[in-house]
Amino acid sequence: MLKQVTPLILVVAVSACSSQIDKRIANDSEKYSNHYKETPPLVIPQGLLTPNYSQEYEIPALPQGAENHYIGDKLDIRPPLQVLPMADGTRVEDSNNGVKIVIETIDNETNLKQEVYGALEQFLKSKGYPIESADFNTGVIETGWITDSQVIDSNLFGSDEIYKVSQRYKFIVNIQPHGRTGDVEIQLIDHKEDFDGDKQDIALSNEDKRRYTVDMLNDAIAYLSIERNKAMKAQRIKDSLGIDIALVNEKDQQAYWVADAPFNKVWQRMRLVLPEMGLEIVDMDSSRGLMFVNATDDSGFWSSLWGDDTGALKEGSYRLQLDDISADKTKITIRDKDNEPLANETVVNVYQTLSKLMQEKRKTR
Repeated sequence: MLKQVTPLILVVAVSACSSQIDKRIANDSEKYSNHYKETPPLVIPQGLLTPNYSQEYEIPALPQGAENHYIGDKLDIRPPLQVLPMADGTRVEDSNNGVKIVIETIDNETNLKQEVYGALEQFLKSKGYPIESADFNTGVIETGWITDSQVIDSNLFGSDEIYKVSQRYKFIVNIQPHGRTGDVEIQLIDHKEDFDGDKQDIALSNEDKRRYTVDMLNDAIAYLSIERNKAMKAQRIKDSLGIDIALVNEKDQQAYWVADAPFNKVWQRMRLVLPEMGLEIVDMDSSRGLMFVNATDDSGFWSSLWGDDTGALKEGSYRLQLDDISADKTKITIRDKDNEPLANETVVNVYQTLSKLMQEKRKTR
C-alpha cells in the first residue's frame, strides 16, 4: 500500500541513514582506528642522529587498571551528562551502584518520604511509563519496559525501519530516621535494543549505563522541582492569610490569647508582627516556644496608642510563650522578664493591636 508522505518527510527519509549507535562515534572512525594500529615508528637511517622530540604534546600513559580499548568506533564522542539538582533542597552524590541525589525537606509539616515517593510515582505516570512494582515501605519502585522508538528509514511503499531501545529502571528512596534528609538512587536494571525486529547485540559500558540513568534521574528531579515550586507557592498563599486571635479573660486567671492556626504558622507570623508593634525580638527558642522581646518608649508608640493608660506595656523586657492546644490552635501567653504574669488589663490592651495585625492578609510574591 502506497503511503501518503509530505516532501519534507521524503527529504528526511533520504537523509536518515544512520542508526542510534552511529551518532555516538566520530566520522571515519574506522579509518582512524586502522591508521592508529598500523602507523609504524619513525625509522632513523643509519648514520643520522635521532632528532630531539618535544614532550609538550605527549599523551600521558593510562593509569593501571584503566580501560584502553576505547579507540576508533569504540570511542564515544558524546559529551558526558551531568546530574542536575534542579529542585530546591537537592544535591548530587555518586554511589557505587548507580546515581544518587540527596534531598532535604523544605517543609517540616510535610512527610519527606511521602513527598518524594509520591512525586516519583506521579512522574512515571505523567510520562506513561509502566510501573511493574512499587513498595512504599522499602521505598523501591521498578518500572516496566520503557521503549524509545525512532524511525531510521521511511519506506514509501512498505513499512518503516524502526530502531527501538527498551529499558527498565529501579528507583530507591531512602529517608534518614530523623526524616529531614534522604536520597533517591536510580539503577538501570535491564536494557535491550532491536532494529526492524532484529535483536541487537549491544554491550553497555559503565559510562553508557551512567548516561541513561542520569538522563532519567534528571527528568524525575525536574518533575519534583515543579511539584515543590507549586507546594511552596501554595504555602506562601496559605501563610499570607490572616490568623484569627481570641482573647481569653477569665476571673482569677491571667488573660491569654488563642490563635486559630498551628504552632509553626503562628510562630512565623509573630516574628513579623511583633516588630510592627514596636517590640524588639532579642532572642527566640522555637523548641520551647519562647520569644524574648524588649519594649522601649523611644518611638512613643505605646504612648501614642494608649496615651496615659496604665494598661499599656511599660518599657522593659517580656516573655511570650507559645503552646500547642490542638493541631490547629495555639495558646499565646505574655509575662514579664521574671516570668511573672501581667495585669489582665495590660493583656487586653495589647490584644487590641496584636489581633488586628495578626488578622491582616499579607502580600505574596
